[in-house]
Amino acid sequence: MELIKKRAQVEMAGTGFLFTEGPAVANNGNVYFTDQPNDKIHIWDEKKGIALYLEGTGRSNGMYFNSKGHLMACADEKNQLIYFDENKKINVVFQDFEDKHLNAPNDLWIAQNENIYFTDPYYHRTWWDKEHKEIQEVPGVYLLNSEGKIKRVISDFVKPNGIIGTPDGKTLYVADIGDDKIWKYDIVEDGTLTNKTFFAPHGSDGMTIDTKGNVYLTSEKVWVYNSEGKLIEEIDVPEKPSNVCFGGKKRNILFITARKSVYTLKMKVKGVD
Repeated sequence: MELIKKRAQVEMAGTGFLFTEGPAVANNGNVYFTDQPNDKIHIWDEKKGIALYLEGTGRSNGMYFNSKGHLMACADEKNQLIYFDENKKINVVFQDFEDKHLNAPNDLWIAQNENIYFTDPYYHRTWWDKEHKEIQEVPGVYLLNSEGKIKRVISDFVKPNGIIGTPDGKTLYVADIGDDKIWKYDIVEDGTLTNKTFFAPHGSDGMTIDTKGNVYLTSEKVWVYNSEGKLIEEIDVPEKPSNVCFGGKKRNILFITARKSVYTLKMKVKGVD
């Protein structure tokens, strides 16, 4: 299967950031991404380039659009799950599991039934108070269902990070970046997970899926695995990639966040975002 458009190459779309992360595609194909150390969110438009969306984002990291068109984010300034409304105002969706602050919400995926899955590793941040400590029992993965009920659904990872699910809501992929492994789960009717299965020998900061069911992982490069767990493509990037999604009006441009820059690659396949 050919994934990359003929003669297409990885192209720099912008640079001069401190650490880019969290790309999320809007309905119009624009990609929103974070520069977390600078506490900013930018927008990439395939025709207009990059523009600032917001400064003062709660230290947003991983992001995803919900069905209402709200941009949701893992914001670890106060260890919250938030969304930005039409006025770019921060609205808190969730914080404090079992009356204790979360570790550092990192990445999220939203199923079609509005169930939200998010990872919560512990990365100590310079913007926290000196007394701030890791107080959750484990670095977990959580399910916040459409009724607002929260449950820890994974508790045996070294350090969970990237997360993505299939459009049919039946399969969830989660990276244990602390153990260099990707795990695959079946999602049951109540949203909980079962049938933990080894998928790939990589940690991954962020992930996405194309319409063929291929899973894109980011770490030393962008690795692409088919749904059976076979490595089918390796994409080299000038800087170490952190996350990835499909953008553009036709969803056929792979958008890669990578340290101080962001990159694009024209594809033959399309994303499901």
